Amino acid sequence: MTPDLTKSERETLKAVYRHTRDGGEAHTGHLAETLGLSPGTVTATVKRLADRGLVDHRPYHGVTFTDTGRREAISAIRRHRIVERFLADMLGYAWNEADALAPAFEHDLPDEVLERMFVALHRPETCPHGFPIPVAGQVELPLLGQLYDLEPGDQAVVAVPGSTDPEVMSFLARLGIVPDVHVEVREKHPFDGPLVVRVGEHDRMLGEKVARQVHVHNVVRAHDSGTSGAAVAS
Repeated sequence: MTPDLTKSERETLKAVYRHTRDGGEAHTGHLAETLGLSPGTVTATVKRLADRGLVDHRPYHGVTFTDTGRREAISAIRRHRIVERFLADMLGYAWNEADALAPAFEHDLPDEVLERMFVALHRPETCPHGFPIPVAGQVELPLLGQLYDLEPGDQAVVAVPGSTDPEVMSFLARLGIVPDVHVEVREKHPFDGPLVVRVGEHDRMLGEKVARQVHVHNVVRAHDSGTSGAAVAS
């Protein structure tokens, strides 16, 4: 465990993970946009992380993790998701509110307090968005698929990233498509047409663009009784 990571360093590690989970490099401009900071501020933080052996930074190319940096990034994601769960389960905040509030104090918690919170929450498997909470020491997060990738008859459990546009979140909530809800694909219209999914006792229609913003796990294919449990970071 790398000691004394600052809030800005942890947030940058989480952003680097988000931008490199497809195997590419994270560019400082994209990181700055994600973090809401100036490119110069992000570059300075990235340099500190590189000096500590957590990332490799090639100017004019991008940022990638070292093995130690990837572990630290996933540890930061675990910390965030446990705090989100505490805010939602113990204090009654909505799942999207918990995501926005967690960074205000998650970085100040001693590891011992964080783990006691995790135990007090009965060791939850997912955050309020429906994404998995990494186990301590985990070195990779599997990728979740998108709702639109499912075919008629497929079933899955929903996860919605915290970065989703608030208007899209409200629209999905009106349809009942919220984190941890079970859905079944009823129809998929051709040529990037809309998707019809069964939510509870109702069939709901949503377009391709919105359906690609909804992630799924615990997938059960119509032609296969097995499950597929891929997952992604928020």
